[in-house]
Amino acid sequence: MATIVQKYGGSSLADIDKIKKVASLIAEVRKAGHDVAVVVSAMGKTTDSLIESAKNLSSDPPSREIDMLLSTGERISMSLLCIALNDLGIKAISLTGSQAGIITNDRHTDARVIEVRPFRVQDELENGNVVVIGGFQGVSYKRDITTLGRGGSDTSAVALAAALNAERCEIYSDIDGVYSADPSLIKDAQHLPEISYQQMQEMSMAGAKVLNAQAVQFAKEAKITLYARSTFQPGKETIVRLSKPDIPTGVKAIVHENDVVKVSLSIESTDSFDSLLLYLEQHQVQIKELNFISPEETGSDSKISFVISIKNIIGWEARKTELSNKFKNKISFIEGLGAVSLIGEGLNRDNIILQSSLELLNNQGIKLFGITTTSFRISLLVKQPHLNNCVALLHNKWIEKPVGVPTNI
Repeated sequence: MATIVQKYGGSSLADIDKIKKVASLIAEVRKAGHDVAVVVSAMGKTTDSLIESAKNLSSDPPSREIDMLLSTGERISMSLLCIALNDLGIKAISLTGSQAGIITNDRHTDARVIEVRPFRVQDELENGNVVVIGGFQGVSYKRDITTLGRGGSDTSAVALAAALNAERCEIYSDIDGVYSADPSLIKDAQHLPEISYQQMQEMSMAGAKVLNAQAVQFAKEAKITLYARSTFQPGKETIVRLSKPDIPTGVKAIVHENDVVKVSLSIESTDSFDSLLLYLEQHQVQIKELNFISPEETGSDSKISFVISIKNIIGWEARKTELSNKFKNKISFIEGLGAVSLIGEGLNRDNIILQSSLELLNNQGIKLFGITTTSFRISLLVKQPHLNNCVALLHNKWIEKPVGVPTNI
């Protein structure tokens, strides 16, 4: 009997009526003869509410206790869904991430899955149960509860699908797949029926909320095809899998991210750099777009800059204060930034797309605070008040009205 792994996001489980509808959808799949493992997120905005409660108690709460707190949200969802399934005559049992065998490192609030031991899940499936697993959570090798960061339920689902050798992994949310831009912002955003692992991963890392970047990485490594679908409006879907050799080049999507900070500092030695990296790791602050200029190039200290997405960092103000005290006038912060990213194939085979994009924004008087390029992405840092306009301008140029744009670069 084929195993299907399904994941339902918080919007799909926001209230009791929606939980009943999801239960009926799962029941149909089970009655069709499939083994079903279901991964659930917390109901609606439960996670946000729990974080807000913690912030009301402390500006810098311990990350271990945050994990203990946040993991309760998924437990509520999985229990209620199992109650609804059993009421429909479908045998179902709920398991926490640790009971399901999801083993992580000991990094709290942003743990990484290092192994999945799905023996309990397999036993329950063989006993004819639908297994409902709390997503977003696992257990470290120190036996502490950990959480996987925002969107971590996607990672739970894909990791389980790989461990169970599932036929497919279906990701359900309130939108019917992946679009060329956020459809709530760009009314002419185009639905993408299919996208490659690499493009989807770049989109996720650049701010797209449909799929978690770590989940896509798991899928790519395990060669698991992902199906991103709407829970209550079936029809369209986006399939995420290995791209075909003849995939067209050019811009496929415009993605944006709010709450970005650019950090710049001068360091006298590699010891200072090591100290900085150790501090960031100890406080679980992820950095990206790291740029290093050596003393040979500057004629004095090394110059370093990097970007931090602070939206999901609890206690950022405390981190900023500590870094300021540690590095004094050697460090500076540019806050209130956003990132707009062009995603596609072969974006940097020449400078046409980058040059034209810079010219477009310059003509609108939009100042840039940073540029990063990869084979699949061009990211531009701008002030947040300009971010939505940047998305609209670039989407219009490269996707809605790509007049004179080369299709093979």
